[in-house]
Amino acid sequence: MRNNYNIQASLIISLLMVSININAADLPPLTHELTSVNKRLAAPELRLQNMDEEIVDIKDLKGKVVVVNFWATWCPPCRREMGSLERLYQATKDKNVEVLAVNIGEDIDTVFSFMGTVEPSPDFEVIFDPDAVSMDSWKVRGLPTTYIINSEGIIVYRAIGGREFDHPEILKKVLALTKQ
Repeated sequence: MRNNYNIQASLIISLLMVSININAADLPPLTHELTSVNKRLAAPELRLQNMDEEIVDIKDLKGKVVVVNFWATWCPPCRREMGSLERLYQATKDKNVEVLAVNIGEDIDTVFSFMGTVEPSPDFEVIFDPDAVSMDSWKVRGLPTTYIINSEGIIVYRAIGGREFDHPEILKKVLALTKQ
């Protein structure tokens, strides 16, 4: 019985190692499409701690366009889109745009370690939802999921799956929201 357990454990570990070592070239490309939200609703509450253990409240960002990205370090498309989120942030931060990366279910040490591998290194706000409570109110069914909220606090676009957030089409849509 113990031998079967050891074999099963070894098999699971081997499969995990193979899946972790998948080359980025083997993954589908990140897209640059955003889905317009037809039934425009106010962004749900989002009040969580950042890496400095300070509270970040989306209500304090009213008047700005906000990109809210739900992600985790174990999620390959989440990892791949992180650099493009930073490039989006750098291109738009002086134009009244904020980026919030909501980490789901992980601790600060795990995220901090991962952030050291991201190029360019993120300057945008990373906030933590260790118990994944925000996923329900935001209707997040998978990671990554991103919402773009206009300056009035209304969800205008969403993206499920990995995106190239610095793609000209996405930049154009985000910047257009700053002029409304």
